[in-house]
Amino acid sequence: MAKEAGAEVKIFKVQELASQAVIDKNPAWKAHVEATKDIPVITPDDIVEADAIIFSTPTRFGNIAAQMKQFLDTTGGIWFHGKTVNKVVSAMTSAQNAHGGQEATILNLYTSMYHWGAIVVAPGYTDASLFAAGGNPYGTSVSVDQNNQMVGDKEAYQNAVKHQAKRVVTVAEWVKKGMQ
Repeated sequence: MAKEAGAEVKIFKVQELASQAVIDKNPAWKAHVEATKDIPVITPDDIVEADAIIFSTPTRFGNIAAQMKQFLDTTGGIWFHGKTVNKVVSAMTSAQNAHGGQEATILNLYTSMYHWGAIVVAPGYTDASLFAAGGNPYGTSVSVDQNNQMVGDKEAYQNAVKHQAKRVVTVAEWVKKGMQ
């Protein structure tokens, strides 16, 4: 979706922290790990290289997943050297129910981004697609069922993600041009 807005896109995942024995007990988790096995694990250097980053993390009791928190904790060195300043960032999330803490999750992630000195680009209420996808002004959030299948109108969520990605790419272009 960011590609459609003209961006070069790289997809990364954070390092899994759970043991294989725990993952094997949950068929959906196991399937996800298998489906993403070829996606590279992000490093702080990948953050340095990026002009913009869209984070996505599952909601865990209104907070980010432990795996994401652990990764963010490894960015202290690049933060200390000012390499996170003016990074354009945005966030998305999912949970197993409509009021599972999605807004709190995104806001908790943004707290780290404020410390980075990043420029947070939330979608706000800037497009009708956001209302059709549930109306979260902080970032697209979806609900999934027990089998990790999206609940609701998939096209509505895709449109909200497209709008959010386009907005992030546009702001990143503005920042990059302004810094030259």
